[in-house]
Amino acid sequence: MTDRPLTLMAVHAHPDDEATGTGGVLARYAAEGVRTVLVTCTDGRCGDGPGGVKPGEDGHDPVAVAAMRRKELEASCEVLEVGHLELLEYADSGMMGWESNDAPGSFWRTPVADGAARLAELMRHYRPDVVVTYDENGFYGHPDHIQAHRITMAALELVDLSPKVYWTTVPHSAVRRFGEVMREFGPDQEQSAQAAEAAEAAELPEAPELPEASELPELGLPDEEISTWVDTTAFGGRKFDALAAHASQGDNIFFLRMGKERFTELLGVETFVRVKDTTGAALPENDLFAGLR
Repeated sequence: MTDRPLTLMAVHAHPDDEATGTGGVLARYAAEGVRTVLVTCTDGRCGDGPGGVKPGEDGHDPVAVAAMRRKELEASCEVLEVGHLELLEYADSGMMGWESNDAPGSFWRTPVADGAARLAELMRHYRPDVVVTYDENGFYGHPDHIQAHRITMAALELVDLSPKVYWTTVPHSAVRRFGEVMREFGPDQEQSAQAAEAAEAAELPEAPELPEASELPELGLPDEEISTWVDTTAFGGRKFDALAAHASQGDNIFFLRMGKERFTELLGVETFVRVKDTTGAALPENDLFAGLR
């Protein structure tokens, strides 16, 4: 036995990714005494600038955007009580097909071996019992998410550790519910008073029009293929507040339009696929640390 605390390491691509897919587990496990480590791979420079200015538009300063998003990330980590924040600080690559994919220093252009070596050093230092990242498609095809997956899986091959490893996902049933909520809060509907108050409190810009539910990309997995369902309902408010801390990106964060109660109803359970395990814990499971405590 060891007196080292159980440790969760989440490897994400950009500032704000930590809140969307793993804000609940980061907050829950921190409250349970688990040491939480967040690794953010890029600086987020391809995000929106002040006032919602987009990359490439007049007034978008990538260096200033990166500095702003770092402060927002630190604020999010405070809300989630993340124990340790590690920044790899690669340049945000932007969406697939953007010229920034191949810019010098971009994460997408970085050799996987180089990123994996840096991440492996962090793994040796923290010795995580559980590692969470994206699947091989980066959940929805973003180059930085794909690269985060690649360096995480490569780093695990470099270290003498046997953590449980998970990829984030969503069940198809949740995608259908998301489509229903999009219609409810879409451009033809008035925002609820609660959602409007939340947006105002977070100083978010006016929300853009949303795509039709039929235009949503194919995301996630059939419910029966989800291995791990973690109830984080008790931490839904914190997850919402962590996401709201990334106020500069509010133009792109649909979930903040619905208010905390509906947000928690929709996102109160975080789901994963277990891809590496030495504990033999039975599936499906409701705890990332099943078999470890």
